[in-house]
Amino acid sequence: MMNADIQRLLAEIYAEGQHNDASVQEHSRKMLNLEPPTAQLLSILVRSSRRTNILEIGTSSGYSTIWLAWATQTVGGHVTSIDRSAEKHALADTNLRRAHLRETVDLICGDASEIVARLTGPFDFVFFDADRRSAPNQLELIVPKLTPDAFILADNVNSHPDEIAGYLAAIEKLTQFEHTIIPVGKGLSLAYRQRAD
Repeated sequence: MMNADIQRLLAEIYAEGQHNDASVQEHSRKMLNLEPPTAQLLSILVRSSRRTNILEIGTSSGYSTIWLAWATQTVGGHVTSIDRSAEKHALADTNLRRAHLRETVDLICGDASEIVARLTGPFDFVFFDADRRSAPNQLELIVPKLTPDAFILADNVNSHPDEIAGYLAAIEKLTQFEHTIIPVGKGLSLAYRQRAD
């Protein structure tokens, strides 16, 4: 079970994000943190399937990153997390240090498509939670860098259906993956490819 100190930190980060998002108009300055039930579900998936090489696109303040890092560090895993905002990158760095999980995460600041193109992987768990319109291109770049047994997830299926439609169409074309939508938080797309026997 997650210790009380990390639980309190996560509650604080989430509350600060909610306050921030209610008070700023500019989209790029919003934190848009993952909903807590969705974050917990990701954590359960990571721990139960012993995921060790996680890629997150969209770090923001590090709220979901902490959930993922805590989950994978229990099995000696690692998270690579990408965000284009230098300000959010610095905030996530601070929050991960407060959670004593900084060594579990490789934070990369920059354009996700450019970064994904040069990452080598292999990744066994990918989570999209950033620019939904560029996600199909990033998905195409990532698929060859996945382990045979891999999860691909994306948030905001129900909250931003028009923006994520291209991504969902791209996922449906990956016939080796089973795909479903989970009605948790803002709607979670979950795709899974089972290792061939």
